[in-house]
Parts: sequence; structure tokens; C-alpha cells
Amino acid sequence: MKTVSVEELHRIEALIRTCPLCYVGMADEHGVPYVLPMNFGYEDEIIYLHSAQEGHSISILEKNPQVCITFCTDPKLVWQDEEVACSYRMRAESVICHGEVAFEEDYDKKVDALHIIMRQYSGREFSYSTPSVKNVKIWKVALDNVSAREFGVPGTKAVKYKDRKVF
Repeated sequence: MKTVSVEELHRIEALIRTCPLCYVGMADEHGVPYVLPMNFGYEDEIIYLHSAQEGHSISILEKNPQVCITFCTDPKLVWQDEEVACSYRMRAESVICHGEVAFEEDYDKKVDALHIIMRQYSGREFSYSTPSVKNVKIWKVALDNVSAREFGVPGTKAVKYKDRKVF
């Protein structure tokens, strides 16, 4: 089985939109990695995230705003020959993005970002109280670099191919 690059923007965006979470990786001033699973919104090659106003991640990002954000579709265990261990692989698609976090402070733009995030999960818009908007930290990540892959693609010489859901 092989790994195939995904180059088409519409396919990459579709992969992002199917994922319920993203994983945001950052590194502190000592190079110690820190990764958070987060809800997100995506629009026009920008990822929007939200959090509390303070915390470990905010402290890290104030010193080093560079992040790596990853997405992965629902993995499935696949194999070409049930008796051959090295023919087993996970079948999934992933997107890896790099960018720099900019914190959005403008009230109306924070509301817009919250709408984008909520559309990701509900397909609708909500109204937000003033304290809610003021107390949320909005992260805006314009994507500098994006790569996407499809893993576990059966080769042309595959004799048989099966899959099953792992989780």
C-alpha cells in the first residue's frame, strides 16, 4: 500500500471540514513541545480557534506564535493479506498546516470568528453575549504551508484488500 499526496485545494479543504478536531502543536522557549486538541473553524485558508484568555498555551504563543496544526480523517485498519503482518496499514487522510497565531482583539471580528467556528459544527449562526465575546481568546492562523496525504492506498498489484473500522 502506498501514500499519495493530495494537491487539489478543494480536496484539502474538504478533508479539513470533515474533521471534528484539529491538533495544535507549539513549542515553548526551551523547545518543549505542547499539543492541544481543539475545536476550530476554517474559511479562506485561515483556521480560527478559541480558548480562555490565559493559560499555558497563551503563554507559549506570546513568546513563539509559530504553530503546526494537523487534521486526520477517521482511520480504518486495512490489509492486503490477512496473514502477512507487513501488509497491514491505517487508511486515512491527513493535512498538516504551518502558520503563525495572531490574536484577534476587535469585538466584531471576534464575533465573525465565532460564527465561523460554530458553522463548522452546527451549520448555523448564534448570538453571543458581550461578556462571552470579551472573555474569549480568538486565535487566527493564516496558513503559510499546507501538505496533505492519503495513507494506505491499495497498490495496483493488490491481490485482495479489506478494511474495517478500528474504533
